[in-house]
Amino acid sequence: MRSLLYLTLVHLFVVSCSKSKVPDGVLGPEKMQAVYWDYIRADVFAKEMLSKDSLNNIDSFNIQLQQQLFEKHNITKETFYKSYEYYISHQLLMKDMLDTMQVRQQQKWLQYSDSIQIKMANDSIVLSKPD
Repeated sequence: MRSLLYLTLVHLFVVSCSKSKVPDGVLGPEKMQAVYWDYIRADVFAKEMLSKDSLNNIDSFNIQLQQQLFEKHNITKETFYKSYEYYISHQLLMKDMLDTMQVRQQQKWLQYSDSIQIKMANDSIVLSKPD
């Protein structure tokens, strides 16, 4: 019950934030959350996966991943970094954005783990004692 109330409050906050005005050329909170989440994932992938191979240039690979990310979201590198600077300079907006991202990912994880548990329960073999 508590988590439902918390999720409802977060949802209301996200909806209200998405209607808040940001300067021209700055991504709105919803779009920035999606782009920033992918940005973080790309950065972690580049650092964690490629750090094991000394022949790879992590920085150049990270730049390639970022370019793909910007194309995926139909934005420019300049728009992303301008937006990032805006959110960094508005700490409350940044905190709210990060909190919302965290809640969304927790929801996705819970849905995923629930689906795995259901699948495992359906795939389980029930052993019975021989007569």
